[in-house]
Amino acid sequence: MFLIIAKYLIPKGYRGMAVFPFVLMKYPSDKKNEVLINHEKIHLRQQIELLILPFFLWYLIEYVVRLFQYKNADLAYHNISFEREAYQNEANMNYLKNRPFFRFVQYLNYK
Repeated sequence: MFLIIAKYLIPKGYRGMAVFPFVLMKYPSDKKNEVLINHEKIHLRQQIELLILPFFLWYLIEYVVRLFQYKNADLAYHNISFEREAYQNEANMNYLKNRPFFRFVQYLNYK
């Protein structure tokens, strides 16, 4: 993992983004934010499992499906299976040590 400060590459309203093998952070102070870094590391693992490009295609398709489902961009984003897994486990610093392969699949069915 390579941690990079890239203020202008991060979309408005977000503080970090994972694009294998990089974790991009908006602010230098976020380099010390263990929870945010762990969240992005979970996304890196998901990307590796899906061989990177299919991760981004799945992410986009699921976002569009959730957008039609919820008719709200923020709600759609927070209900993408990849995001649900990352948000639910970001504070558990041991999560990736014990995480089963393809764990995000369990987060597909929601509301």
